[in-house]
Amino acid sequence: MGRRPGRRLRARWPVLAGYQLRRAAHLLPGVRWAGSDATLLHLGPSGPVRCRTGRPAAQRHDLPNPHRHAGTARTHGDPVIHKRTLGVCYYPEHWPEAIWAEDARRMAETGITFVRIGEFAWSRMEPKPGTYDWGWLDRAIETLGAAGLKVVLGTPTATPPRWMADTLPDMFAVDKQGRPRGFGSRRHYDFSHRGYRVECARIVTAMAERYGVNPHLGAWQTDNEYACHDTTLSYSPAALSAFREWLAQKYQSPQALNRAWGNVFWSMDYDSFDQIGLPNLTVTEPNPAHTMDFRHFASDEVVSFNRLQVEIIRQHSAAPIAHNYMGRVTSFDHFKTGADLDIASWDSYPLGFLSDRLDATPDHKARFLRQGDPDNQAFHHDLYRAVGRGRWWVMEQQPGPVNWAPWNADPLPGMARLWAWEAFAHGAETVSYFRWRQAPFAQEQMHAGLLRPDSVSAPALGEAAQVARELAAMPDAGTGAAPVALVFDYASAWAWETQPQGRDFDYFLLVTSVYRGLRALGLNVDILPPDSADLSAYKVVLIPGVATLSAPLLDALARYKGQALIGPRTNAKTAEFAIPVPLPPNLPGLSATVARVESLQPGIEVPLQGGGAIRRWHEVLEGDAEVALTTADGTPAALRAGAITYIGGWLDETALGHLLRATCAAASVAVTEMPAGLRRRDTATHRFLFNYNPGPVTFDGVTIPPAGVHWQAL
Repeated sequence: MGRRPGRRLRARWPVLAGYQLRRAAHLLPGVRWAGSDATLLHLGPSGPVRCRTGRPAAQRHDLPNPHRHAGTARTHGDPVIHKRTLGVCYYPEHWPEAIWAEDARRMAETGITFVRIGEFAWSRMEPKPGTYDWGWLDRAIETLGAAGLKVVLGTPTATPPRWMADTLPDMFAVDKQGRPRGFGSRRHYDFSHRGYRVECARIVTAMAERYGVNPHLGAWQTDNEYACHDTTLSYSPAALSAFREWLAQKYQSPQALNRAWGNVFWSMDYDSFDQIGLPNLTVTEPNPAHTMDFRHFASDEVVSFNRLQVEIIRQHSAAPIAHNYMGRVTSFDHFKTGADLDIASWDSYPLGFLSDRLDATPDHKARFLRQGDPDNQAFHHDLYRAVGRGRWWVMEQQPGPVNWAPWNADPLPGMARLWAWEAFAHGAETVSYFRWRQAPFAQEQMHAGLLRPDSVSAPALGEAAQVARELAAMPDAGTGAAPVALVFDYASAWAWETQPQGRDFDYFLLVTSVYRGLRALGLNVDILPPDSADLSAYKVVLIPGVATLSAPLLDALARYKGQALIGPRTNAKTAEFAIPVPLPPNLPGLSATVARVESLQPGIEVPLQGGGAIRRWHEVLEGDAEVALTTADGTPAALRAGAITYIGGWLDETALGHLLRATCAAASVAVTEMPAGLRRRDTATHRFLFNYNPGPVTFDGVTIPPAGVHWQAL
């Protein structure tokens, strides 16, 4: 152990990006506020030092188009193909040191390359304030490295220790009902708390200084699963103070904010930013513009929190930096967060997600109980390939039953192999199983691992070893280019949560229903961010439900020569969350207007000529454009001009399938009708088939067993 002298901010720390410490300076010994110019004067080892702490701009910033042929990444402008590897999550602090070497030997024998450690171990790294114990972590890294393994080192900021909660008792987030969260699990912090950010900067700096050039270090992971357990939004005093600063930076004056929000309605005008509260505990619903700005602010807090850690690590280490996003979490902008990272990763729990967070019928959930939904994993693979600009991992892959879903099924034999191969077919560099050995204690003791608690092999260990052998026999290659792209926008998820207008209007469900339709036709799909400025690589582009189309995307649509399917509920709001005039969709070259809308409760539908129906959301369209789709009573359901077709409703599976087939035919995109539960993915060199069914499927002359994977060279 060694005591770090004092607890001061140090001059060599990088920018504490994304927050100001004016209102929290009293919490930090040796720190004083040095004016109103968004700078902090702190005491460094050589005296006072000024460093900027400005919050990032509230407005959306442009990101580069994330599409590169998946499986490749750019380093200094040159495409690089990264070797496909396996990983595992390991917790040496949970186990006697005497078994570490044997664990490492078995990992290497299995074919594992990367081992993630450290992300929940703050109390063991720093058992008392300012007192570090690195010895155990030094030895763990050396033990793993001696076996030929590379370490992914996680920053432990998702689990602040008890002593920190005592030091900073107001560091906890506050829920929408005004109740502070408590100690005793994880993610018990507020992204806006200035004092907590300083503590995070301190531990990350100490780790980066100590391990940044360690020869066994393969990568970094910041924090763990931002937003998991509904932890993006906080209604705390710290969030209120930071939100007011964010609003002042965005609007400059209360009068400008009043105009943007429409505060003349219900006499909601403000004379000062200090009068503005958080959008909770109002008598009825708050102003949706207020709520949307709060959602953008909260997302920016996550982005700046992550950026703080990234900037520190980069000062001391050249190793790539990742974060592990959680499936179907849309409460912050992953594209903005990913812009600061080298690798996007996500945590894939197919059975847990099917039971816990997918809107599916009981029959669907029963059919795929032990396999997982056939499209949910693939959608996230394609999404994080985009977020990572071509570089992405699965940081946690389900190996057996989880512990957190309503029901926790055992995977069908072969699924741990299938899930890994599907990720690799979508361009993953690494698939890392969670976890090495099942814990016999605490909250996740019922979560399976590659080993049982008694160190006997669990079924997934053999499947992981099989994948490793198969990887060694197959040359690495990037995935094939996709003819179809689908735009995904996190802010639109917030928009339609803020103003659903129908209880079951769900942006994520709308987008993934389109994705499922494309997958059922055997198509490779790329996901694009909402500020994409070039669509020319794709023959078909789909933009469902994007609340506000960005200027770059509108310009790209005006130049686009392929087939664009847009809607429903697209370009329906201004950036200030008002109804735009001209009325939606106001698309380039398309004479179409949404005259009025209605939400449809379950059991109510609008039948369409040619089969299928509109459900959930229906728009009445007017305009001179060509009618591309018609309701049974003869009114337009879709209007078309040139490259653009606007859809005035949420199409059911039948109607969507008809429209997708017709659109692909018009764009000269070949489709293949896939059997239910069988999915296809083409790489640059191979065609893969994945059987999610509990029984065998014969397709194209090949019989694929249940949970089977088949590939052939192209």
